[in-house]
Amino acid sequence: MSLLSPDHAARLRDAAGFIFDMDGTIALGDAKSGGHKALPHAIALLEALKARGTPYVVFTNGTAKAPADYAASLRAAGFPVKDDQMLTPSATAAAWFAAQGLRRVRVLGNAGCAAPLHALGLDVIDPAEPAGPVDAVYTGWFREFDFAALEAACESLWHGARLFTASNVPFFATATGRAIGSSFAINAMLTAMSGKRARILGKPARVAFDVARDVMGLPRSAARSMVVVGDDPALEMRMANSVGAMALGLTTGIMKTGADLAPRDAPSVLLDTLEPVLAALR
Repeated sequence: MSLLSPDHAARLRDAAGFIFDMDGTIALGDAKSGGHKALPHAIALLEALKARGTPYVVFTNGTAKAPADYAASLRAAGFPVKDDQMLTPSATAAAWFAAQGLRRVRVLGNAGCAAPLHALGLDVIDPAEPAGPVDAVYTGWFREFDFAALEAACESLWHGARLFTASNVPFFATATGRAIGSSFAINAMLTAMSGKRARILGKPARVAFDVARDVMGLPRSAARSMVVVGDDPALEMRMANSVGAMALGLTTGIMKTGADLAPRDAPSVLLDTLEPVLAALR
C-alpha cells in the first residue's frame, strides 16, 4: 500500500507527536561505515516535522550504543536528531529502575547498554562480577555473553533478583537482512535456568511509550493523538495499539504485509515508503 486515506492524512497533520523506530523505518545499519544510511524520504520527513514544530523522538530497541552515540550516527547520516530526541530501552529502564527503587542492577550488556543506568547513578554490576544482593538482572545487546556471565546472572536470579530485558524479539532489520537479537537468546537461557520470565522495558511496553511521550513534553491525554511509526508488528504496532495511538507500519523492514496479524499487532495503515506521510504534512 502506498496511499493514505483523507482521514489518515488528517490524523498525521494533527498529530501531537511522533515516535519513530530507527532500523528498518528511517534508516538501516551500514556495515561498511559502522553508521547508518537513511531510507528514502526519512530525512525530509523529520525536517518537515521540525519546521512544523511537531515534536518527535527516535526510539530504537537496540542497546549496542548509548542514546547519544545513536543520535550522532543519525546526524552523520543527515537526520535532524538531537541527543535528547534519541531513546533506547536502557533510557526507559534506567528511569523505571530509579522510580521503583531498584538500585543494584546486574547488566548483561555492553557499555552502551549500561550507559543510561550509570547516568542516573544506579549501581551497575558487570555481567560476571561477583556481587552480594542484586535487585535486578537486565539484559540487552551482548554478543560477548559467555558462561561466566550466565552463571553470575543465574546466581543473582536464584537469590531473589528480578529479571528485566531491553527487548525480547528474535530479529531486527539491517541493510543485509535480518539479524538476531542477542537479548532474546540470553533471556531464553535465563528463563530455562531460573524459571523467571523477563519483563520488557523497551518497546512495546507502556513504560517505553510513556517515557517517549514525557520526553516530548506531552501529557498522558495526548496518547491517542500521537503517531508511532515502525516496521515491526510486535513492537511499534503493538505499542501504538495498546494506547490508542495511530500505528503507521512500513514494509521497509521486518513487516511485509498486514495480513493475518492479530488486532493488537495490526497497523492502522501500512505503507511501502514514507513519501505519502511527507506529502500529507506538506
